[in-house]
Amino acid sequence: MKLSKGKESSMKMKNLLICLSGVYVLSGCMNKQERPADTISQPGQYPQVLNRPVAMKMDYLLYLPGDFEKEQKSWPLLVFLHGAGERGSDISRVKIHGPAKLVEQGKDLPFIVISPQCPADKWWPYMGEPVMALIDETVERYPVDTRRIYLTGLSMGGYGAWAIAGMYPERFAAVVPICGGGQPYLAKNLKDIPVWAFHGAQDPVVPVQRSQEMVDAVNSMGGNAKLTIYPEADHDSWTQTYNNDQLYQWLLSHSK
Repeated sequence: MKLSKGKESSMKMKNLLICLSGVYVLSGCMNKQERPADTISQPGQYPQVLNRPVAMKMDYLLYLPGDFEKEQKSWPLLVFLHGAGERGSDISRVKIHGPAKLVEQGKDLPFIVISPQCPADKWWPYMGEPVMALIDETVERYPVDTRRIYLTGLSMGGYGAWAIAGMYPERFAAVVPICGGGQPYLAKNLKDIPVWAFHGAQDPVVPVQRSQEMVDAVNSMGGNAKLTIYPEADHDSWTQTYNNDQLYQWLLSHSK
């Protein structure tokens, strides 16, 4: 039976819509399949493994805040670098100090937090590439506000915070190095990043002068760095620092 021109046109349009709806369904299925199977959506702290092609395998802890599931376009990201004593292959050791410890104990921080573990024979200041790869992977998997990526670390991690921020200054909105030190020649790269350093005056492991010289070098370049010295504290200047909610408010007040 021959269709009229109007019916023929209507039939073509109907077939086209059916085909298009099939494409959209297929596309939706493909997008769903392409999403990494191990992407976390529930609040809490989880052990993870870096999946990007870098020079070494790196374990890390991922923390999602308590109201992560609520509608929010993006979250600030806090990167925590542990000290030398937590190196190795036992990821639970990363929970001994710092933000990773606090969230494990139930503190709800208003950030996505990633806490990588440095291999036993490595040193954070020379781990810039895998740390940046981890940040990139987190940005791809989770709704990170790339204008609010913060870097902090203690002891060896404090050295790492100074070094990695100095090598990749365009990526960080603020940096908090604790009882660390660094290379003053990197200060010129840090002049546009707010820095709040902390150190114990009685530190027998890393002299307080290491933080002072870095802060002075940044400020001599026209930067914005400050140093809080705890008069009675020894090497552990991180416990009271990370327990201070003003630190997190200060971080959140800065964006790129």
